[in-house]
Amino acid sequence: MACSIGIAAAVGPAFARTIAPVVERAGFTTLWVNDTPGHDALEVLAAVAEVTDTLGLATGVIPVDRRPGEEIAGQVRALELPVARLTLGIGSGGLRRGALDAVRTAIIRLRDGTGARIVVGALGPRMRHLGATTGDGVLLSWLSPALAAAQAAEAHRAQDGAHAALYVRAALDVDALPRLEAERDAYAGYPAYAANFARLGLAPSDTVLTPDTAALRLPGYLDAVDEVVLRMMLTDPGDSVAAARFIERAAEILAS
Repeated sequence: MACSIGIAAAVGPAFARTIAPVVERAGFTTLWVNDTPGHDALEVLAAVAEVTDTLGLATGVIPVDRRPGEEIAGQVRALELPVARLTLGIGSGGLRRGALDAVRTAIIRLRDGTGARIVVGALGPRMRHLGATTGDGVLLSWLSPALAAAQAAEAHRAQDGAHAALYVRAALDVDALPRLEAERDAYAGYPAYAANFARLGLAPSDTVLTPDTAALRLPGYLDAVDEVVLRMMLTDPGDSVAAARFIERAAEILAS
């Protein structure tokens, strides 16, 4: 199954331009970029596109409460992103009411305005079903291999050919463990994620990869879904040397 690398838009275009060729040469499928407040994942992907030839480009995810579908489509065109390589991951963001309708509308606008693949970041079953049937698939996160396999199978049953990708936070260097733990604990404290962990009976610590567990647990994730996105956890997220070391280590694990 496919394996990709994930970064945050906050690292900026220059960092992405430096590491993207390393990701491509190492054989990873796609570079996913989290869209974060004050930073633009699409601009980062434009920088990646300039220095790569075959590497997939993906957003994970753009919240449609902050950026509606027509705005996203317009920026894809303005940046001249290569849509044959592009996956637009979108999500409901902070919406508490009308989330399904908002995401459905965004999918329609993106369908009309781009030729990119569209996946939906989803926790609950209705949003996952929407992603699989109206979009082109789902972007899952914070799951064990067994739960990821079950949710991927659910998406495939809902729509033949639906793509099931999974974000897995990973620290492959002992020095990066505090950052991984801080991210894990932060998400565990967000109400929507806390409720999801409780509903699934899942400990957040069972959803991440550490230097001690990565080689043992990554194969289970790869068997569970169509694409695993290794979200790089680094002591300094903008350290390109540490990023290259992470990519090299991840490639070694995949080859072993």
